[in-house]
Amino acid sequence: MDASSLHIAMFPWLAMGHLTPYLHLSNKLAKRGHKISFFIPRKTQSKLEQFNLFPDLITFYPIDVPHVEGLPLGAETTSDVSFSLAPLIMTAMDRTQRDIELLLKQLKPQIVFFDFTHWLPNLTRRMGIKSFQYLIIGPATVSYVRSPTRMRQNMTERDLMQPPPGYPVSSIKLRSHEANFLASKRNWEFGSGVLFYDRLNNGLMLSDAIGFKGCREIEGPYVDYLAEQFGKSVILSGPIIPESPTTVLEEKWSAWLGRFKDGSVVFCALGSEWKLPHDQFQELVLGLELTGLPFLAVVKVPTGFDTIEAALPEGFKERVEGRGIVHSGWIQQQLILGHPSVGCFITHCGTGSLTEALVNKCQMVLLPQLDGDHIINARMMASKKVGVEVEKGEEDGLFTKESVSRAVNIVMDEENDVGKQVRANHAKLRNFLLSRNLEWTCLDDFCHKLQDLLK
Repeated sequence: MDASSLHIAMFPWLAMGHLTPYLHLSNKLAKRGHKISFFIPRKTQSKLEQFNLFPDLITFYPIDVPHVEGLPLGAETTSDVSFSLAPLIMTAMDRTQRDIELLLKQLKPQIVFFDFTHWLPNLTRRMGIKSFQYLIIGPATVSYVRSPTRMRQNMTERDLMQPPPGYPVSSIKLRSHEANFLASKRNWEFGSGVLFYDRLNNGLMLSDAIGFKGCREIEGPYVDYLAEQFGKSVILSGPIIPESPTTVLEEKWSAWLGRFKDGSVVFCALGSEWKLPHDQFQELVLGLELTGLPFLAVVKVPTGFDTIEAALPEGFKERVEGRGIVHSGWIQQQLILGHPSVGCFITHCGTGSLTEALVNKCQMVLLPQLDGDHIINARMMASKKVGVEVEKGEEDGLFTKESVSRAVNIVMDEENDVGKQVRANHAKLRNFLLSRNLEWTCLDDFCHKLQDLLK
C-alpha cells in the first residue's frame, strides 16, 4: 500500500440495506488501491462474500453479535427479525463496542465509516482515528428532517409538512400522514434506551465529517445546506453504481421474462423489509392485474398470513395465469431490471433500488414505503420528473388498485404527455450517470477529501 492509500474500517448498521451499499463502496475504494477492514456479523459474512470483488484488499472481520433478550436465538441483522425488533438488533450492535475497540487497536485504520453507532466518534477520537458518518439515508432527507434548524423546532406534524428555513428545494413537502409518521418518531427508542433522532444527531454533531452517496449535479444543494448548518465537511462519494453481476439470471425467470416483448413487463419489488397490510397487498396486486400488462411482483408475505397464495384475492391466480406472478422470495433484482422485457419498475424508493433503476431503461413508478428517506427520495424523483408517484390518501396514506394502475399506465403509454416527459428525463439522467469517467471523477474527489481529513 503506497503513501496515498488509505486504510478504512467499515462498521455499518446491521441491515442488508446498509451492509450491501457499504460493500459496494468498499469495492470502488479497493479498486483504487485503498485497504478496507469490513466488520460484519459472523453468519452474515457468507451472504456477502460473493460481492467482495477485491478480497486481497477488502478483509472481512467477523464479529459475534451478542444475544439480547427478546431476539430470536442467532439473530444478527434486521433481516432475521420483524421490523418491531430492529431496536433490539441496535442494542446488540451497541454491545459490540468493546470488541470493536479491540479490533481498532489491532488494525489501526485511519478512518472508520459508520452510520448509527452514535458512540463511535468518542471512541475513535480517543484512539487518534477519524470518524466518518457515511449515511445510506440521502442528504435531501437528513437536511429536511435533522438539520440544526429543524432540531430547534418542536418537530410537530405541522412543522414537518413544510421544509425547514433555508431548505434548498421549496417544492419538496410532506403530506399529512407522512409528517404525522415522522413526528411520531420523536419518541422512538432505537436501541439501548437511546431515541432514534438522538442517535442520528449525535453522529452528525460528533463525527469528523459526514458523507453520502451521490453527485453534486443531483445532491449538491442539500450537501451545501448541511455543510453550512453543521459547520463541517459533507462529502459525496459519487453515485456508486453497482458493478455488473458476475452471475446470470436464474433460468426460470429468464425463460418467463423471455416470453414477452421488449419493454412490456411491469416489475414490482418493495424491498427486503416492507410487509404490507393485507388490504394494501390486495390493492397492489389487483392494480397490477388492472394494467392488463404482464407483471412480476416480489413482496413479503402480508401481515397475518403464512403464504403469498393464501393472501391473494379470490380468483386472482386464475385470472392472471400466464401473465402475472406474485413471488415472496429473494430475487436477482439488478439482473431483472436489466432484462429487455422489463419496461416499468414499481419501487419502494430505497436509495439502492433507485440507483439500479436510474441506470436501466425501465420507467419508474414511485410507491414509497412510509419511512423518511423513501418519502423524500420519491419527492426528489417526482420533482425531477423522472418517475410517477402512486397517489395515496392525504390523511390515511392508502393507495388503491386504480391509483397503482393509473401510475403504471402513465409511464407505459407512449402517447401520454407526462409519460413522454418522464421517459425523456430518465434517459437524460441515465446517460449522465453512465457517462464516461463520472464515477471515477467523483470518487477521486471523495478520496482527496478523505485524505484532507487526516491533515
